[in-house]
Amino acid sequence: MKKKDRVQAHTAQHVNRGIEREAARRLVRAAGQSPTTLTRRIHELEDEWDIERWLEMNASALALTGTVLGIFVNRKFFAIPCIVLPFLFQHAVQGWCPPIPIFRRRGVRTRREIDAEKFALKALRGDFAEVERNGDPQKAAQAAWQAANA
Repeated sequence: MKKKDRVQAHTAQHVNRGIEREAARRLVRAAGQSPTTLTRRIHELEDEWDIERWLEMNASALALTGTVLGIFVNRKFFAIPCIVLPFLFQHAVQGWCPPIPIFRRRGVRTRREIDAEKFALKALRGDFAEVERNGDPQKAAQAAWQAANA
């Protein structure tokens, strides 16, 4: 059974399955593509924002907005960072906070989910063929390391 990360563990199963189905559909479509197209998709995945980045960006934007509004408009706006920052702390400790279900339903993936698709594309492209053919463990490990960091 595949190990889940904290965000996946706190996400509804039907949402996790939907995200996995979408990744599987993309891989099926990619299976007949040229290595150049696969490489382009791998680069797109490297630039894809994961759930952590979305949470950090949204929390910092809300906290900054609340602080600026608190300074220049009304002190009551200081409540915004006081609400948002504990949620970010909760996510750091538990792997869950109130915005997570919203982001997950919109298809925002964890780094692990993005990396799984990226490595599947690398396997389709043939990056790991050297690892399978090579009988020398040291050379196989070196080839795997180079493929993982290509």
